[in-house]
Amino acid sequence: MVTLVLLQLFVVAAGAHLLTSDSLRKKAPVSVASVEPPPPVPVITAGPVLAARGNGPLPAKGTLAGRLTEALGDPALGDSVGAAVVDVETGALLFGSGAETGVTPASTTKVATSVAALASLGPDATIGTRVVRGPTPKTIVLVGGGDPTLSSRKISGVYPQPALLASLALRTARALKAAGITAVTVTYDDGLYTGPRTASTWKPGYVPEGSVAPVTALMLDEGKVSPGSHQRVPDPSRTAYATFVAFLGKYGVKAVKSASARVNAPKEAQEIARVDSAPVYALVERALTLSDNDLTEALARQVALKEGKPASFEGAAQAVLGVLGRMKLAQGVRVFDGCGLSPKNRIAPAALARLVAAASAPANPHLHSVVSGMPVAGFTGTLGHRFVKNHTVYGLVRAKTGTLDGVNALAGTTVTRGGRLVTFAFMADKVPPGWGKAEAALDRLAAIVAAS
Repeated sequence: MVTLVLLQLFVVAAGAHLLTSDSLRKKAPVSVASVEPPPPVPVITAGPVLAARGNGPLPAKGTLAGRLTEALGDPALGDSVGAAVVDVETGALLFGSGAETGVTPASTTKVATSVAALASLGPDATIGTRVVRGPTPKTIVLVGGGDPTLSSRKISGVYPQPALLASLALRTARALKAAGITAVTVTYDDGLYTGPRTASTWKPGYVPEGSVAPVTALMLDEGKVSPGSHQRVPDPSRTAYATFVAFLGKYGVKAVKSASARVNAPKEAQEIARVDSAPVYALVERALTLSDNDLTEALARQVALKEGKPASFEGAAQAVLGVLGRMKLAQGVRVFDGCGLSPKNRIAPAALARLVAAASAPANPHLHSVVSGMPVAGFTGTLGHRFVKNHTVYGLVRAKTGTLDGVNALAGTTVTRGGRLVTFAFMADKVPPGWGKAEAALDRLAAIVAAS
């Protein structure tokens, strides 16, 4: 057991520089290097931390059930609690309490969206932002492809490194100059996404408080006023457009905004320049580690586009459920958004644990980024400060958290004391007031599974 713990902690520590929390990102120094990124370096990623072992003996059901049942009675969790523990190798439900009843999942919804994104888009797909020629030689269109990580500046220490709007402007300027053009009128196209920019089921305060930006296909720094800020701009598309125009001027092209700036670029328009996001597997890792609402909403809409659905809240929800249905994982899942801010979402604990199990299975390597992206107990993301009273399982639990008013959830994976790879989902959506108490109760439940 000691060897296992040391090995897992070593792997976590070795990869820790890849998983950057919000607090670290705020403090990261800004690079003043060239906006043109260096040639990509092939990345070889290790398998999920907990995948090295997983076929040990099953935990004793009676002991596991007794300890979990007692812990589920913690008054900090309230009186609407669901729980499920699933064996990865066989898919068997090892423990269930209200396991098939839908519970408000909060941000654990991101697990469902991430599984669907990897299954539908593939782990190596990217999201492009392009510039195309307009109807006249001296007009161009900035076309949003739906990459919310597109950044206004390079910041060291961020994983994955985002595409840079400055790089797109520089490539555009070079292409225009090569064609003998030094002055252009610029418009933009953000029409890839349709429908309302905020969900009807979201609370009105989510955007003003900085939990999420209005969802658009053209966005810079996730709609934030600046990288690391929580404050959001009112119109992410127009902000990205204005910033792009300013960058063109810096690179020697006189760029003029159009009076009717928002247009629909012709499908056959010639591409002048483009930049691409990090691969989907890395975007999923970032979305789960940081519980990134903007990025997860974008991934849901990319699934909608791939599945032939409207790139709207409704279309994205239908597409995600459609993909999960093909995988026989949709039972017990009902969603109205991709990120989990909607209080109307419902996911049964057994369904959530099975989603994590599918992502953990050796037969599904294309889904493993769901596991590698989950925060690690005591080390990264939203679990970096958790498990204080259960520090013996630091590095042994990977899980996605979920938090809304009156809602706390935890879903992830661990290896039992006997070496069995299992997944779990613990969900409570009538949590009484008392900040942190429900989180501690959920941590205790996960620790019980790890020690079983």
